[in-house]
Amino acid sequence: MRKACFIFAAILISVAVALPVVSCAPKAPTQEKFVTFLSITDLTGPTAGLTFPLAEATGFAFDNVNDKGGVKGVKIKHIVVDHRYDTARAVSAYKRYRTEPKAFWVFISITAGVKALAAQMEADKLPCTTPADGEFQAKPGWIFLAATPYQDGFAAALDWMGKDWKAKGKSGMPTIGYMSWDSQYGREALRGGQEYAAQIGVKLLKPEFFPPGAADHTVWLSRINDAGADYCYLGGVDPTQSLILRDAFKLGLTKKIQFVSEYWGLDENVGLKLHPEATEDAVIVSPFTRGDEARKLPQIVELWSKYGKGPITDMKALFPGGILMVKYLIMALEIALDEVDYDKISGEPAYKAMQTITGTDAGGIGGPCAYSPTSRKAGAMVKFYRVQSGKNVPISDFVPAPDAVSLHKSW
Repeated sequence: MRKACFIFAAILISVAVALPVVSCAPKAPTQEKFVTFLSITDLTGPTAGLTFPLAEATGFAFDNVNDKGGVKGVKIKHIVVDHRYDTARAVSAYKRYRTEPKAFWVFISITAGVKALAAQMEADKLPCTTPADGEFQAKPGWIFLAATPYQDGFAAALDWMGKDWKAKGKSGMPTIGYMSWDSQYGREALRGGQEYAAQIGVKLLKPEFFPPGAADHTVWLSRINDAGADYCYLGGVDPTQSLILRDAFKLGLTKKIQFVSEYWGLDENVGLKLHPEATEDAVIVSPFTRGDEARKLPQIVELWSKYGKGPITDMKALFPGGILMVKYLIMALEIALDEVDYDKISGEPAYKAMQTITGTDAGGIGGPCAYSPTSRKAGAMVKFYRVQSGKNVPISDFVPAPDAVSLHKSW
């Protein structure tokens, strides 16, 4: 009995000695929660005027979210890859990074690359945002648009031209030229846009396509002029539009033809600085607020003051579009994290969540969010600006853009 007591006492002493050691043992560090956003974009190629400001804004917005603790404690890892406007590079980058831990969304800026990867992304259940290719609105799937579809923006511009024509006291409908890059992107606005032109009775001339980076546009401008254009719609990414207007100015066409730029042209800090005289009085149709209007928006001021380099006047025109894209991504991620545990977060819950934010206010950057189970366009409205003394000056409020996408039947 005495021996048993001694053994029991020895055990108690051993436990007592061990407890402080156990309690003082260092705890394993808590693993930081994160998700991965993959941006496959053009930082050095011909569309960098569009995508670099978007990438910059996206980075600022993610930094701001992370600095505040993330989304429900989950931070966002941002991987950026330069595809240089090369489809093969874009495809290769996606295949390399698609299995990154906790990948929940991807941004791809090149139209041909998105189309090449669409089936793969659906199989991977990894949703994607791309600028404004209407095909993905026509066939809703895993690819979302960052803006109003190209077709719908072109249709809104056609409406504006018709109204402007009549406001000038002209009868009938105007003759309209179309110039853009010789690429899938350059043709996209016409897939539904041509049908809309026929529907409203404007004469749309044979489109003129030219290679990205063309040094001179005289040949195509001359054909547009010889065909009797009253207006001309310009696709491409700045400085493309400003270079076209430079050549049009030399030919004396800027006083004869009213030029209207698509979304990605005539940036105050790009084309308007390069060719101020030639770009004067040109019009821009835009899915996002631009210029000094945008620079006064609270969310823009906050992010630029925290992370921007230089004065806010250096902000490029498409910076607000990147802020809006992240706003919707954060909302979708927050909803997804309410629906599933962190260990189950992936592209699929985010994809489902993005379709539920219909009608969300864009905070002055654009019209209300138009994502839904049947819609992949971020918005359904556009705004018009005119170049005056090197500035994008608003000449309209946000107006509904016609649904030209639905008019095209051969997808």
